Amino acid sequence: QVQLVESGGGLVQAGGSLSLSCAASGRTFSSVAMGWFRQAPGKEREFVALIRSGGSTYYADSAKGRFTISRDNAKNTVYLQMNSLKPEDTAAYYCAAQLTGTLAAGYRAQYWGQGTQVTVSS
Repeated sequence: QVQLVESGGGLVQAGGSLSLSCAASGRTFSSVAMGWFRQAPGKEREFVALIRSGGSTYYADSAKGRFTISRDNAKNTVYLQMNSLKPEDTAAYYCAAQLTGTLAAGYRAQYWGQGTQVTVSS
């Protein structure tokens, strides 16, 4: 059974930083794209960032310059470092694995974590 377990969410003031982690178990994800999505209350889930097996990264416009996605294939873990957080970043953040698609057309994932809440106070 595949499991993606997120950690690192919490409450932070605007301008602060948080680091999210996603540990994968049940299979090895070193050869597939992994990423992060988020969903704010009353809104649809949206793409945040993706990292391919070779290390190339893609970001939503809202994340560019502030968020950094990385991965440690030896640990089967993907990270999301979030800096200069804004109240509008408040959402449940979901780890995703085996992403397909494009930035323009949208991404879909085969596997999802349960989510971790990030709340940014103003």
